[in-house]
Amino acid sequence: MGQRISSCLAHSVSDLSATHYFGHITGVKGLLVEARAPSSVQTVGQQATILSDPERPAEIIGFDKGRALMMVFGNCEGLGVGQRVVFQGSAPRIFPTLQWVGRVIDATGAPLDDKGPLDRGDQAYLLNKAPPPAIQRARVGKKIDLGVRAMNTFLSCCAGQRMGIFAGSGVGKSVLLSMITRFTNLETVVIGLVGERSREVQEFLQEQLGEEGLRRSIVVVASSGEPALMRRQAAYLTLALAEFLADQGQQVLCLMDSVTRFAMALREIGLAAGEPPTTKGYPPSVFAELARLLERAGPRHHQGSITGLFSVLVEGDDHNEPIADAVRGILDGHILLDRKIAERGRFPAINILRSVSRTLPGCNTDEQNALIARARKLLATYEDMAELIRLGAYKKGSDPSVDEAIFFQEGLSAFLAQKTDERSHLAEGYRQLQNILASQEGDAE
Repeated sequence: MGQRISSCLAHSVSDLSATHYFGHITGVKGLLVEARAPSSVQTVGQQATILSDPERPAEIIGFDKGRALMMVFGNCEGLGVGQRVVFQGSAPRIFPTLQWVGRVIDATGAPLDDKGPLDRGDQAYLLNKAPPPAIQRARVGKKIDLGVRAMNTFLSCCAGQRMGIFAGSGVGKSVLLSMITRFTNLETVVIGLVGERSREVQEFLQEQLGEEGLRRSIVVVASSGEPALMRRQAAYLTLALAEFLADQGQQVLCLMDSVTRFAMALREIGLAAGEPPTTKGYPPSVFAELARLLERAGPRHHQGSITGLFSVLVEGDDHNEPIADAVRGILDGHILLDRKIAERGRFPAINILRSVSRTLPGCNTDEQNALIARARKLLATYEDMAELIRLGAYKKGSDPSVDEAIFFQEGLSAFLAQKTDERSHLAEGYRQLQNILASQEGDAE
């Protein structure tokens, strides 16, 4: 594995300066490698290569008493005091081209599929790039078609908007993301699988994404068994590729599964560097880095846009845990997948009443806003009385609004459900919802 990572990293930073600086290892503590380095190259984020057998790429993550604190893109087995370290003079970058679309790559930009080497472009893109200043942002564009009926109608998303998909494990995040990838009307899709189980990567590519989805996608993979630096870099690479495609004037959909595992990788790195742990062990730098990463998506002036959908794995189904709470405050809306809805067999298990799109109601017409407001009211009324209705404690005729909500519940529930191979167009969703509420209204009264 060390040789593969070393060769891959060499591919991604092949433009580095010919000037190299040498140091040596002074200590190894857990995941942390301490080294002496020339002061001229001692900067956080500096890339290095440890001349062990095999050679291992590393990165400076901090300093202590004149020593560089490094983590390796692999494990520390076989490293020892006195081994030489070569420090390069540039941050990681890639040289993408449009021929990368349809490919599966790792966190360093090296191919993981069997389609041959990747073409090298002329322009370099830094992996860890600062987001554009607020004053240089355009406003979000028109509504986009995500192909998922519940999202298109109740949680409309505009070009350049950033939304989070919040769910516990096994509630259907990956399946929902694959539906969006195959059905959206945006030109290209960049998918970052950060910290995914190795077993599930092929299942996602072959069964859920399929040839149709992969044909217009770039998939970045860093599985859960890879080092923290690789998982973190996979997230950076995902955004860098989205920025490249947007610079070509394309409307890009950027999907990441999951932001939580990116934050966990940052936690490993921060704690190894000696940062103090705060809430649930996350050091302060994690929350600053989350905002820096997610703000890279969005609308852009005179170019394409990056519409971001970022999944958040909520630990223990606690939607107020630190990462979920922080991400919810950064993004322009959140989609909550509810385990109780999934257990009742309705997929995608979107809890409409607890989900929000912050571009609403401004992106809708008055008629569309009135339609979804009425449907939401019916859903909310039924939800308030659901327990009594299921127990048989509610007597029909006690409350006309509850009777109406009960009458429409079956139709609305069927509307919110959608098969994984069923595409729903934007205009079609509003028309179907209108038919449900209009065709049965007279009977309900």
